[in-house]
Amino acid sequence: MKKVNISSCSLLAALLVSFVLTACAPVMIGGMVGGAMVAADRRTSGIQLEDEGIEMRSASAVRENFGSNVHANITSYNRQVLITGEVPSARERQQIEQLIAKVENVRSVVNELAVGPASSMGDRSSDVLLSARVKAAMVDAEDVFASIYKVVTERGTVYLMGRVTQREANRATEIARGVSGVKRVVRVFEYITEAELLALRPKSLSAEPTQPMPVMSGSGIPVTSNVPVATPIK
Repeated sequence: MKKVNISSCSLLAALLVSFVLTACAPVMIGGMVGGAMVAADRRTSGIQLEDEGIEMRSASAVRENFGSNVHANITSYNRQVLITGEVPSARERQQIEQLIAKVENVRSVVNELAVGPASSMGDRSSDVLLSARVKAAMVDAEDVFASIYKVVTERGTVYLMGRVTQREANRATEIARGVSGVKRVVRVFEYITEAELLALRPKSLSAEPTQPMPVMSGSGIPVTSNVPVATPIK
C-alpha cells in the first residue's frame, strides 16, 4: 500500500483549516487552502456549541467519578460521543460508557476504550501528530472537503467522524489509510444520501463534487441506515 508523504506546508495548512473553521464554524468558505476545497461544518452552529458542552460535561463527569485512574478522551459530533483511551479493567470501561450515556443531550455513545495501561505522553504526542498528518493529507487531496471530517487518533488507530455520504466516507478512508503510521481506520460516520448532501449546499455553491468516485478495493462497507456506527477498516 502506497504511503503518503506529507509536507510541512500541508501540515500547517491542515492546522489553519481547523483553526479557521473552529473560530468561524457557521461561515461557508468557498475557496482553496493548500490545494484543498473548504466548506463549513455540516452541523448547525447550535449543535456545534452543544457538542462542545457535551465534551466538557462528559470530561468533568469522568474526572469526578474516576479521577486519574483512567485515561479517557471524549469527542462529540452531532451529539454522538466517541470515547477513546485506556482503562484498568472492563468494569471501568462499562461504567464510563454508562456515565457518558446519561450526560445531557447525548444521543449515542461509541465506546472504543481499551483495557490496559495508560498510554505514555510520547504515544499521545505521536497520536496528535498523526491526526495532523491525516488532516494534511485531506488538505492535499483536491477532491475532498477536509473541514467536514473530524479526526481522532488513539494508539495509531484513526477515528473518522462527520456527516458524509458513502462516497465521501470511502474517499476519506482511502486517504487516511495511505498516511504512514496509521495502523487502522475506524469510521464513526453519520451517513447522508447524495440528495441530502445537495440540499445542504447553498445554491450558489457549485464546487463541491457530487458525482460518485471509484471505491478503492476492500474499503466498501454496506450501510443500510443513517445511524452512526464505528466501522473498523483493516
